[in-house]
Amino acid sequence: MNGQNLGFSSMNWWRRLKTNTLARLGALVLITFYLAVIAAEFVAPYNPYASQLDGALLPPTQIYWNEPGLMGPHVYPTIQGPIDLQTGDRKLLVDRSKPSPIRFFVQGEPYRLFQIKLPLPTQFSLTNPKFDEVEVFPGIPGTLHLFGTEGGKWNLLGTDEQARDQFSRLVYGGRISLSIGLVGIAISFPLGMLVGGISGYFGGWTDVILMRLVEVLMTIPSIYLLIALAAVLPTGLSSAQRFLLIILITSFIRWAGLARVIRGEVLSLKEREFVQAARAMGGRSLYIILRHILPQTATYIIIAATLSIPDFIVAESVLSLIGLGIQQPDPSWGNMLSLATNASVLVLQPWLIWSPALLIILTVLAFNLLGDGLRDALDPRSLER
Repeated sequence: MNGQNLGFSSMNWWRRLKTNTLARLGALVLITFYLAVIAAEFVAPYNPYASQLDGALLPPTQIYWNEPGLMGPHVYPTIQGPIDLQTGDRKLLVDRSKPSPIRFFVQGEPYRLFQIKLPLPTQFSLTNPKFDEVEVFPGIPGTLHLFGTEGGKWNLLGTDEQARDQFSRLVYGGRISLSIGLVGIAISFPLGMLVGGISGYFGGWTDVILMRLVEVLMTIPSIYLLIALAAVLPTGLSSAQRFLLIILITSFIRWAGLARVIRGEVLSLKEREFVQAARAMGGRSLYIILRHILPQTATYIIIAATLSIPDFIVAESVLSLIGLGIQQPDPSWGNMLSLATNASVLVLQPWLIWSPALLIILTVLAFNLLGDGLRDALDPRSLER
């Protein structure tokens, strides 16, 4: 009977989630973003590190339709002209003699799809550890891109000051910005669940010691800790390795708030009949916590994880903005947004600012919409109704 009720409840919350339009919209946006960054080599038309000849700070390339003798969307090769010494203006030079049709699934620069490289320690030392990028999976070689042109360049969102395609850098940069939240909760949530479960289950001095540790960690101001970490990390690290270490370390602090909530849940669960029965049958304490108590907190964990990921994404953006995260030439949405500190860029090249800002806003909003939908769908009172 309990299994039938559980199955009905599971179907009920899933049905409620599917009927939540905003939650479905958030999930669709997130699925689109994650698929795009996973297959960035295929989705991005150009190499995010390659500069185009005379192509610095180009606005989004204008698309032309059905001009005399030409059918379908096409672009013309566009470069920056010389600076007018009298006015200071720099005009765009458009070569109308070489139209380039826009196509889907075009051949382009070679790449390796799904290639995986991880910064792993090759020299263990407290004073000067050494990290090297180790190839875990060589990837699938290919030259086909989702879209592009037959001839000239199509800079969908313009180019930056180094003449690199803005859209390609956004797609590749999303790998860092979107994965950072998953890495953060993968570290902080299991730790918070375990500490909170042990504290609530055993109580007494164990509870007092662990909760005092949690309170100390919660009083540490994150921004000052990050600045201190940036100063003491080894100098030979790449920006990606450096930022990964910062996230790994700070994740060990973010579990404190979760531990307090899980402790409260466990305090109410440990007196339930199924826990008492497990104790009477000789179950070990750690087994009872992991097998019987913590799974009962799954609803809260799912919702909290969904709502916590945006915090990590915003943290990455802020850290990169102030120079503590990913550094050029490696792209991330945060360091691409750092150009917003330049007033001239805001006025003259706004396309460099609004595109990463919009992606960050949409991602955070989508996670919040999905989290709110899960909270409504998994609410026990809603399931009972």
